[in-house]
Amino acid sequence: MPSEGHESHNEVRGDVYGSVVQAGSVHGGIHIAAPPASVRRTPWQFPPLVRVVDRSSELAALERHRVRAARDGRPALAAVSGLGGVGKTTVALRWLHALRRQCPGGQLHADLGAQSPDGPEHPGDILARFLRALGVPAQQVPAMLAERTLLYRSLTADRGLVVLLDDAATAAQVRPLLPGGGSVTAVTSRRRLPGLTVDGCYPVHLEPLPSDAAVDLLADTLADGRVSEQPDDARALVELCAGLPLAVRIAGARLAARPGRSIGTMVRSLAAEHHRLEALAIDGDHNVRAALDLSYQALPPSAARLYRLLGLHPGREFDASVASALLPAEADAARSLDVLHEASLLVDTTGERCRFHDLVRLHAAAKARQDESPQQRAEAVRRIADHYLASATRAEEIIDPQHRTMARDYGFVPVAVADVGPGSGTALDWLERELPNLMAVIHQARSAGFPTVCWQLADALWPLFLRRKFYDDWCGAHREGLAAARDLGDTAAECRMLTSGGVGELGAGDPDGALAMFEQAARLFLGRDDLLGHARTLNYRGLALQRLGRPDEAAGYFARAAAELPRNGDERAGGLARLNLADVALTAGQAEEAIRQAGAAHTTLGDAGDTYNAARATTLLGRAHLVLDRLDRAEELLSSARATLRGMAANHETARAVEGLAEVSERRGRTGLARTLYQEALDLCASVGRSGSDEAEETRRRLRRLERSEPGET
Repeated sequence: MPSEGHESHNEVRGDVYGSVVQAGSVHGGIHIAAPPASVRRTPWQFPPLVRVVDRSSELAALERHRVRAARDGRPALAAVSGLGGVGKTTVALRWLHALRRQCPGGQLHADLGAQSPDGPEHPGDILARFLRALGVPAQQVPAMLAERTLLYRSLTADRGLVVLLDDAATAAQVRPLLPGGGSVTAVTSRRRLPGLTVDGCYPVHLEPLPSDAAVDLLADTLADGRVSEQPDDARALVELCAGLPLAVRIAGARLAARPGRSIGTMVRSLAAEHHRLEALAIDGDHNVRAALDLSYQALPPSAARLYRLLGLHPGREFDASVASALLPAEADAARSLDVLHEASLLVDTTGERCRFHDLVRLHAAAKARQDESPQQRAEAVRRIADHYLASATRAEEIIDPQHRTMARDYGFVPVAVADVGPGSGTALDWLERELPNLMAVIHQARSAGFPTVCWQLADALWPLFLRRKFYDDWCGAHREGLAAARDLGDTAAECRMLTSGGVGELGAGDPDGALAMFEQAARLFLGRDDLLGHARTLNYRGLALQRLGRPDEAAGYFARAAAELPRNGDERAGGLARLNLADVALTAGQAEEAIRQAGAAHTTLGDAGDTYNAARATTLLGRAHLVLDRLDRAEELLSSARATLRGMAANHETARAVEGLAEVSERRGRTGLARTLYQEALDLCASVGRSGSDEAEETRRRLRRLERSEPGET
């Protein structure tokens, strides 16, 4: 701000991130604040509806239960049980979709995976996804299941949500996922889940459709007049499907693809399949399997192969790029995917993604075992893994081009790479969306015989973990990667997993464990005579020691790193060491030393093109000048840092710059502006899970003191 009597110079130079306000002169009380750090989102996650036939009594009972619960001021919970393929999810969706007006707070949907080959999902993983969908930044998601449950119920206490929990295994799996307030939850399961009775659950058990209703469903699926022309054959067909809607729809889709085929021909074929599959009958599933066998036999060769190979996919959802990876020689693998959709063998989910019904997935995997050789199955699994590894590596290159990416070992080239987007934000979103699949590949890779993919995929996820703080997955991926590297005897990979994994352990709150990992890496680097690798561990060990409250030891490691890293060829890492030295000096009250180290760091990092860390150095310079009461210079530096860091959505570092600007305003007697800035800093800290940090507590103390004082100049 120019001093009184001086003409203001209205000009903006250099790189500008975020909003800019330019004005010749401004009078009165001005408050400029960042947007809220965490945004209350309204998720709409339900898949599209399909027609429901003859379930009016069940739907009416569910709605009566909801109305009673609302009248009593409690949440509504219902469990829909029945055979596989009987239409549990369809009925639950029909009920919940109709509640959008009564429950405007959004829709949450999760597949709990009771029938998954990998076993049921852990409720903590589902809660983490729900919290992020509700607007909680990944960094703020608590580590413990109990804490996630409490936060989830707090966030849902005052909003009308509808929640669908599909394919539940047990009541214990469901219970942490029940929202608070006046929400409505439907649970589907093959079991009746009597344990939920204590939670006020209303049970609805679905029986297969009666013949007339099943014939109506067949007519709706076929829609060409054959059902009315061949009523006896239509009734025989739905009876062979045992009234299971999934089997009826699959049979109808097959007939729709063959307009000249009579229903009687389908009846004879399905009767033969029933005889063959009788020994496999489990809870009526043979009715679906018979229909699936007929549909599978009628698929074109390319679509049939894609069907059985998709049965080997380790995750629950996938998109068209996976089809291209599995059928690299096909000119239009996407067309084969469309054929599977047309045959009702795939279910649409959100964002142009699809999945199998659990019975269909099991059938596809069985056909892969039957019709593909062990070598062909192994090749398909590797192609899927290569696809995800190459796509994640491409995202890594876009997000963090300075990350020292290690070589990737692909089993087959060329590799199909997904479109991860043109910019870093889109690439980060792709990594987050695909994280369940990426983690599934990591967990599968060692047993499947390609341990290199295990550690290399963990390495490719570094920019996602660093920016969005999925600490559970971060630590889990690197533990798997470390075991794989050791299986391979690959010391370089082992060192990478120890250092990158150690940073995750440090962020997750285990500095002792992190220090042990960094020291293991240091010994391995020395054993390989890798002086540069060893020098890099000096920085990491210093960070762990600093977190452990041993600043003098930390400073010693940082000083060694600042000297050794440039000498061994890494100027940028040497600049980071100087930045860490500046932080230690500033904490110790040595402002001039902090300015010297941070200035050197800023020059080095700026020359290396590291805008983020150069802005961190600018913040440190501003805070050091503030200690020396050089308010104009401090404000200039802190404002510059805030603009850069805010544009990068680096909320934690932005908070440090904003807190410094608040102190500048407080010293100048602008208490109104200072209060606004302190609150902004606290919001930013909360957005990254740092609301309980020492820095945040000091900011809170300053804010309380100002709020007790008289309003001043703003």
